[in-house]
Amino acid sequence: MSSDGEEDMREKLAIEGGKPVRDTFLVFGSPQILQDEIDEVVKTLRSGWIGTGPKTHRFERMFAQYVRARNAVALNSCTAGLELALDVLGIGPGDEVITTPITFCATANVIVRRGAKPVFADIELPSMNIDPEEIERRITPRTKAVIPVHFAGRPCRMDDILEIARRYNLYVVEDAAHAIEAWYRDRKIGSIGDITAFSFYVTKNVVTGEGGMVTTDRDDWAEEIRIKSLHGISKDAWKRYTEAGFQPYDTLYPGYKFNMTDIQASLGIHQLARVEENLKIRERYWMRYNQAFADISQIITPAEEEG
Repeated sequence: MSSDGEEDMREKLAIEGGKPVRDTFLVFGSPQILQDEIDEVVKTLRSGWIGTGPKTHRFERMFAQYVRARNAVALNSCTAGLELALDVLGIGPGDEVITTPITFCATANVIVRRGAKPVFADIELPSMNIDPEEIERRITPRTKAVIPVHFAGRPCRMDDILEIARRYNLYVVEDAAHAIEAWYRDRKIGSIGDITAFSFYVTKNVVTGEGGMVTTDRDDWAEEIRIKSLHGISKDAWKRYTEAGFQPYDTLYPGYKFNMTDIQASLGIHQLARVEENLKIRERYWMRYNQAFADISQIITPAEEEG
């Protein structure tokens, strides 16, 4: 250790009284917001239409095309998407839904909020995803659905999960909060299960501040989700107030307030346009971490995806 006091301080960790390597606070999960997003948000603000409207519908179309799904409905969170999925599938009191214990609390919360019982099936290594064999062991006559979570964006073994679901007549609702770019074999996540929910929270790979999206190939489910996401009324505000004049609407369901705004969608449009470019950067970082930790026995890094 140097006898020089200043140099001695530099050799210490900041937590031990040494000099910090940064002069400013490092924000956890700080999103990458570029000028394109800022310009789009400003344009939306100046348009006079900042609720659910043309930008939201544009974002939905882009997202459906990206994940190769027939329908996409923009919402204010992935949690809202999961709850609406269970709602339109008729999950309620007395039902059981199997999911993983390695997930964010929202996955289980939506099951409880529907009055159903969450049943946890153990994970498998090295993926940290739900084990299909454990799913089958926990099926009872009360089981109505399975919610696989693609942990850290790594796809679950969907072929096995879907085969089990078909045999037992179960719905599959995918929690793909972290899996926007993911593929399972030759299929995009978002086009596999009955309904899939995505997140655009600030720590995700596509960011709208708060926000989410559900995808499904069933037109009737998509329409019911869209209606229930906005109070259960038959037309959203953008459709009610058009150049054709006011359009009357009906309240079809006791709905929620889960819709996305055009301000959020303005961010999402440009975030989604860059998602593949950003994925390549993340993949390079992933390889660097794996190489750096390869010889440290105390650290187990994620294995490469199968298929």
